[in-house]
Amino acid sequence: MKHTLSVIVQDESGVLSRISGLFARRGFNIDSLAVGPTEKFGISRITMTVRGDNRTIEQLIKQLYKLINVLHVQNVTNIPCVERELMLVKVNVSQQDRSSILEIANIFRAKIVDISSLSLVLEVTGDPGKICAIRQILVDYDIAEIAITGKISLIRESNMNTELLRRKLDNNQSYLYS
Repeated sequence: MKHTLSVIVQDESGVLSRISGLFARRGFNIDSLAVGPTEKFGISRITMTVRGDNRTIEQLIKQLYKLINVLHVQNVTNIPCVERELMLVKVNVSQQDRSSILEIANIFRAKIVDISSLSLVLEVTGDPGKICAIRQILVDYDIAEIAITGKISLIRESNMNTELLRRKLDNNQSYLYS
């Protein structure tokens, strides 16, 4: 199972190297990694996704706390969060495909950030499911390059799980129309 960890660290050189070294020594692969400053000067947030069972992830969290500069670690996998990723995708386009790709971009609320007679570069921001969906659709076209950020995540103060609400709403609407 994939787990999302939010790690708060002091923003000092070598902290990311120590964390990645810990994962490498334990034989873990980091599927996704995003690092950036927080609201406090000198403090950074590392958001990573890692595969493992609950027991293994608990052990990993204990090991992270032993590292210098690690202030707080939280497994946010089962906590209602706002999650986002960013994808830039360059698609080689022919004249006949250009309008189809523009329509796909419109449906997914992607931005065209570069255009030439030979290609389009789309910027797509959204939850990981949205990124996966547009990527699967664009496979039918000539993708030249893709760059995807790691997932970033913040806990919802409302404690509302929007995915759960969306499923409930979909189920209720299916009853209305059956």
